[in-house]
Amino acid sequence: MTKPVELDLPVEGGAKLRVLRFGEGPRAAVAAHGISASAMSFAAVARQLPPGWSLFALDLRGRGGSDTVPGPYGVDIHAADICTAAARLGGGRPVALTGHSMGAYVALRAAARRPELFDRLLLVDGGMPLPLPPGADPDAILDATLGPSIARLSMTYPSDQAYVDFFRAHPGLGPYWNEDIEEYVRYDLTGPQGARRSRAQQEAVRQDGRELLTSAASFGADLTGLTVPARLLYAPKGLMDQTPAMNPPELVAHWKAQAPELAVEEVPDCNHYTIVLGAAAKTVAARLASPA
Repeated sequence: MTKPVELDLPVEGGAKLRVLRFGEGPRAAVAAHGISASAMSFAAVARQLPPGWSLFALDLRGRGGSDTVPGPYGVDIHAADICTAAARLGGGRPVALTGHSMGAYVALRAAARRPELFDRLLLVDGGMPLPLPPGADPDAILDATLGPSIARLSMTYPSDQAYVDFFRAHPGLGPYWNEDIEEYVRYDLTGPQGARRSRAQQEAVRQDGRELLTSAASFGADLTGLTVPARLLYAPKGLMDQTPAMNPPELVAHWKAQAPELAVEEVPDCNHYTIVLGAAAKTVAARLASPA
């Protein structure tokens, strides 16, 4: 596997974000990852892009190589960072934009706020507003849906292999294990030997997750007001390789009716993770390289 080039991107507040550049072509794409993930989740997609492309995947604040960048977190600041990347790394022309899971909401917000920076938007198993039931506790819902992902952020592991084994036991990843998944997992590691841990910061994950659950109205406005050509790819299986998925067909159909210019496509034989980390990455790359 070809290693990406690591770049440091100055952003608002004087911080520098880590960016992984995959490829050397003049045509640029910018990517935002999921809530507890990293830029390395786009390695398989980048490898499937046609010649002439470069994919710039950000480690969002509090994750990956940007793990020491402090808050504030939240969709608005992540979207501003994506816009900075597009403006500085796009070679003076609009770029293709994609985001997976939480990153899809970040990409949606960026395209809604600064449409002149982007010539297409690809949402990957995310970006659909998720209304919070009346009276529901966002933190309780986070624990119910992302409990294992959040729990690992406060755990330590005796070795790199122990961390890899933790992920190999995950039903959404283990049965589909490949080199890209292993590289993604190993990239996430930090800390001393004997006490290895994830680079994703629990405060960042919780703050961002809470906002995703309480901001359905603003995401709906972003989606229905888009002027950038947009496409949604969604997986038939969810986080734990289960059905219903995170974006069930009825939810997709509802927002397709609200935003008729949004193209939608189910990608078969994948789950929330393997849509970018498995064979389905070829479909994601093909749609990213083609106008929506």
